[in-house]
Amino acid sequence: MDRDFARERRLMTDSQIRARGVRDPLVLAAMAKVPRHLFVPEGLRPHAYADEPLPIGDGQTISQPYIVAYMTEALGLRGGERVLEIGTGSGYQTAVLAEIAGEVWTIEIVEPLALRSRAILDGLGTTNVRYRIGDGSKGWPEAAPFDAVIVTAAAPQMPVALEGQLAVGGRMIIPVGTDLQELYLVRRTKKGFDKERRLAVRFVPLI
Repeated sequence: MDRDFARERRLMTDSQIRARGVRDPLVLAAMAKVPRHLFVPEGLRPHAYADEPLPIGDGQTISQPYIVAYMTEALGLRGGERVLEIGTGSGYQTAVLAEIAGEVWTIEIVEPLALRSRAILDGLGTTNVRYRIGDGSKGWPEAAPFDAVIVTAAAPQMPVALEGQLAVGGRMIIPVGTDLQELYLVRRTKKGFDKERRLAVRFVPLI
């Protein structure tokens, strides 16, 4: 019998995301729409909407749905923004961002993942994403400044290059650390950068 992925997606949004404090209607709508099961390996699709990260090959994972929603909400997107994503990975976070932002620039260093995620996003008809294969720690300077930056792998320290590509008034959400990691929200002001610790997290390392 075919699984009712749309129902599982609604339950995920209600029980894992809304119930844990995510309130942004744009984020909730995106999480309820994007078909997460398409971004995980076929053998793991029965677990696609579970409250956990899942392996996607090449030593990488697709993040827990709540973390995807939490990080997206932290960016404060209202629509029309230019967003830089470091670590395309499965493409799931990219798809969620693309539902809300105006344009998404995404970088992935692992070529097989980059090609696979782009094929999935193209298959969904996503047209507002630009792709690059390479080292994301340097960002995408020729497209800067960005209204928002999201990093989906843990940097050992705060990347100065990415801070510099934020527009004044922009936000960056990033996990920082090695064994112990914390999620930081960085805001760029006219005077510099405000950095706020948010959550203890566990991400694969930024390479």
